[in-house]
Amino acid sequence: MPASVLLNVNDLAKTFITEQIFSGVSFQIAEKEHVAFVGVNGAGKSTVLRIIAGIEHANAGEVVKMPGCRITYLPQETNFTSDNTVREEARLAFAPVLAAGERMREIEHLMASDDHDLDPLFAEYDRLQGRFEAAGGYDIEHRTDEVLQGLGFTADQFDDPVAQLSGGQKTRVALAKALLADPDLLLLDEPTNHLDLEMLEWLESFLRSWNGACLIVSHDRYFLDRVTTRTLDLSFGRLEDYPAPYARDLVLREERMTRRMKEYVEQQEYIARQEEFIRKYGAGQRYREARGRQKKLDRLKRLERPQEHERLNLRLGGAQRSGRVVLQTGRMKVGYRNDDETTQLIETPELTVERGDRIGLLGPNGSGKTTLLKTLTGELPSLKGDFLYGTNVKPGYYAQSHEQLRGSGAETPLTLILHTYSMSEEAARTYLGRFLFTGDDVYKRLDALSGGERSRLALAVLLLQQANFLILDEPTNHLDIHARETLEEMLSDFDGTILFVSHDRYFMDRIATKLWVVEDGGITVSLGNYTDYQRRLSAMQDEPEPVEEAPAPKEEPVPEPASNGAVERTAKGKPRKRSDAGLQRSLTQAEREIGKLEGKLNEISDALSVASIDKDVEAVSRLGAEFDRVQSELDDAYARWEDLTKDAESLMAAANA
Repeated sequence: MPASVLLNVNDLAKTFITEQIFSGVSFQIAEKEHVAFVGVNGAGKSTVLRIIAGIEHANAGEVVKMPGCRITYLPQETNFTSDNTVREEARLAFAPVLAAGERMREIEHLMASDDHDLDPLFAEYDRLQGRFEAAGGYDIEHRTDEVLQGLGFTADQFDDPVAQLSGGQKTRVALAKALLADPDLLLLDEPTNHLDLEMLEWLESFLRSWNGACLIVSHDRYFLDRVTTRTLDLSFGRLEDYPAPYARDLVLREERMTRRMKEYVEQQEYIARQEEFIRKYGAGQRYREARGRQKKLDRLKRLERPQEHERLNLRLGGAQRSGRVVLQTGRMKVGYRNDDETTQLIETPELTVERGDRIGLLGPNGSGKTTLLKTLTGELPSLKGDFLYGTNVKPGYYAQSHEQLRGSGAETPLTLILHTYSMSEEAARTYLGRFLFTGDDVYKRLDALSGGERSRLALAVLLLQQANFLILDEPTNHLDIHARETLEEMLSDFDGTILFVSHDRYFMDRIATKLWVVEDGGITVSLGNYTDYQRRLSAMQDEPEPVEEAPAPKEEPVPEPASNGAVERTAKGKPRKRSDAGLQRSLTQAEREIGKLEGKLNEISDALSVASIDKDVEAVSRLGAEFDRVQSELDDAYARWEDLTKDAESLMAAANA
């Protein structure tokens, strides 16, 4: 039995002043359907959601809801004031159910007296009790606490006043209310903002098992792929509907664009042939045939040339090659000092960053990731310990809050670029055009720029530094999907070193080859990207609990042989002197890594062969870049193996001496 249609959107159009944002927008949403809504910044996605929610009005078209359909809308930023606590505010989602429960208690008191006719009271009580039970009224407290905890609130914070929360925390309270309201249709505008990875995974799990329908605006491609099954793409004022999640939507969109371009080119060639015939024979013996062809051309419905979005033009080049060791840290304590109070967030083991490393810094909000980056760039002093940059290392820092854009009140993108790098005004305008600043955009005051414009300008400033060690704090924030994909392509081609923080798991999967995982105030090193890390975690969780055995007899400690001073890390990241056994373990690990990379290289090579046979140019390009990246990692792995082999030989020579 087909699902009922909850919502019909018919020919919506919206104009701001004289600029038409979109027109002819039509789609349906059925019961239980999970739909992604994507498009570049400024396309009008949030406007469509507000029109459906009844907050804005369209200039044309209509929104038709199924009778009784309950819709809940969560805006991108939620700035509200309330005298309630966090739990009280979240429980407002159950206002009708709580009102029914309150009325049931009133009826119970009335029935206890002898002054009322009991029959109508019993009838009302039965009706209210059925509604209360159907809405999960007896489970309200548990559901409220579960959702609040899933969105990062601890039990100690449930009684905190909402008025004292940060903007991000208020947004999470609003998200909790939207989820608890259990509507027929949930409209979510960037729900992943202000969520760390643990919260994101909880929200994904919640929505995947949720039986209601939802329409979700998000730039988080990983989230969309896991939660939605259909994609609406609002581009150039028109809506395209793809019956697939985002990753598959990309393929379908490319196929549709290729087909439309082919149809357009063929029609243009047909028109040119007809016009040439009409021009040649319009006044000759075949003028009647020429007139007939002209009439056909006049009636022909002309196809529009398929439009493509302007893309950022990001290129990194000209940077000096660094030495092999880019960054070396001792055991450091990282945090901050306020007056006489010191707060420690992270204690690091000894860490080494080598040329070509692409390290993702992973951890929950507030764990100290940004503080660590600021410490490694010298913006904050370490509480204890130190670090050292290698030979010819030139770091470039992208700050999450765009501190590099702070200037005088009259600063504009144009003046900022001219102050950053010596060039002519014409060259600066051309350079800004690569970051989609055109026309009068270059004269906007910095404090008037949108979040996306500030992010693009911060990238423009970063690229002028010609750094060979990029330290990036949430570089994808405020960037739409097209801009994120361009940034990924640029970083994939970058031959330097990258250390970055990001909540965009798609971005982390594509860029990272190693993770520094912040947990319990320390750092654990994990090879591979985010998906590799999650796969290992799942495998560990699936392992059976070890059977306890009787304790082995206590043995006297055997003194370790003298070492050459090389240091290795324990599983917990603690430094220790490298022994013969330790070196052997490191060698074994290096050999496993080489085997893994060689296997991956073979897989990519096979995929390249298939893509070449299929003449899939995009896949060949992407796989070729991936092949080069993995080959570089394999070269580094062999270099590490050779160093370990030399260490082992030195230890053996020392032992024989």
